[in-house]
Amino acid sequence: RAGGHDVIFVGDCEVYANFTPLEMYREAGIKAYVRGTSQQLVWQSYYILEETFRYETPKAVVFNVNAMRYSEPVKEEYHRLTIDEMRWSAQKVGIIQASMTEEETFLSYVFPILRYHSRITQLTAEDFAYLFNDAQITWQGHLVNKEVKPLGRLPSKKALADYSFGDVCWQYLEKMRLLCEENGVELILIKAPSVYPYWYDQYDAQIEEYAAKHGLAFYNFLDHVEEIGIDYQMDTYDAGLHMNLSGATKLSTYFAKILSEQHGLPDHRGDVAFDELLKAYDEATK
Repeated sequence: RAGGHDVIFVGDCEVYANFTPLEMYREAGIKAYVRGTSQQLVWQSYYILEETFRYETPKAVVFNVNAMRYSEPVKEEYHRLTIDEMRWSAQKVGIIQASMTEEETFLSYVFPILRYHSRITQLTAEDFAYLFNDAQITWQGHLVNKEVKPLGRLPSKKALADYSFGDVCWQYLEKMRLLCEENGVELILIKAPSVYPYWYDQYDAQIEEYAAKHGLAFYNFLDHVEEIGIDYQMDTYDAGLHMNLSGATKLSTYFAKILSEQHGLPDHRGDVAFDELLKAYDEATK
């Protein structure tokens, strides 16, 4: 089934902050969409991808492997950011069941008011400012942020007792790989160039081994910061955790060339709808 996008990104904030699809379109005519959410866990990426394939079949899927470090749910709030906006489907049921903590109930996802009925007592002026602000802040799933907060002093790197990724992470990465294979879609693994939380060499070795075993491409952009042109004094909005618009533009342009030249993604430049979208994006982000 043909869809409108060449590549779909799944993963955590390291995809929605660091990759801007419209710069990829500008550079190489690639139609991309980012389905990233804050602290998106591996099993959540799997169900989001399964849901995506109900609507379209891209040529490639890009998964950011940072989530492999988390084998247990982190915060209910992050689950809500990922799950609450999904349409009801077998995939939404699956993602809820896989993600719930002991304190959560399935019914509270069916009727969110059961979870948020007391939220009105916590409202601030900021909530109302957001409510009435209709400015577009995301473009093809990319969260635009033009602020600059330079990289300062990083916390010291701590040795871990165990560098192994959890079994559940491997299980869902494998499910993701097989899902892509069944649909004739190339799975590409990446690690975004975020300097913290620290990405250990032991983590990298496990992903490299998995990618080599299954014939997958793996790009650790931390190894290519100079080539990309990233300047952590100018290209991050939160001291190196995520790229700002400047950094995301550089990274997206760099990756677009790879996807075009090494993975054969087509050049759609001249597409009327995307040309108009790019024009609006440029106007909004200038």
